[in-house]
Amino acid sequence: MAVFNQINLNTVKNNRIHVEDPLAIEKIHHAVMKMLVRYNIPDNRPVILLCIGTDRSTGDCLGPLVGTRLSCEQQQLFQIYGTLDHPVHAGNLQDCLDEIHKNNDDVFIIALDACLGNLENVGCITIGDGSLQPGAGVNKSLPRVGHMYITGIVNVGGFMEYLVLQNTRLNLVMKMANTIVEGLLKVANEMRHEKARTV
Repeated sequence: MAVFNQINLNTVKNNRIHVEDPLAIEKIHHAVMKMLVRYNIPDNRPVILLCIGTDRSTGDCLGPLVGTRLSCEQQQLFQIYGTLDHPVHAGNLQDCLDEIHKNNDDVFIIALDACLGNLENVGCITIGDGSLQPGAGVNKSLPRVGHMYITGIVNVGGFMEYLVLQNTRLNLVMKMANTIVEGLLKVANEMRHEKARTV
């Protein structure tokens, strides 16, 4: 079953970046860096990128796509949970959170998920402070996750959400995933250089 989040962009403070914005990668990099600095990362605290979603639904595969692509890169900042091979979804989210906390004493979690929104916001990537509520868009009761979040608005919400998810264009989801990955790689590279300067 899809894990999905529906956000009212009028009630949350976040950075909203459209995937077609020529500066989207730079804006994602800047927004995530600003958040990590606020939380004093790096401080040898593990940074978990929790990529929520399922490959069984086109609209909800944003998280696993990001997790899979980032897992193939040579980066040392993010510990990845949630890939196409091993997705994190409604059925195993709590088990995944238990495993994260069992293996790490003090972690910083970035929750990444697809979401539904208004028509004019489809294609936007949002980066915000605090946790998100997976499953809210399809009336699932799941634990809130994350110290910060990244979401991609993949389609319009409000009516027949499961059907909307199944009929979301893969092209848009792939563009959003690639843009998020490139932005996060810039963050990882900057953090690596920052650590090297302080050693």
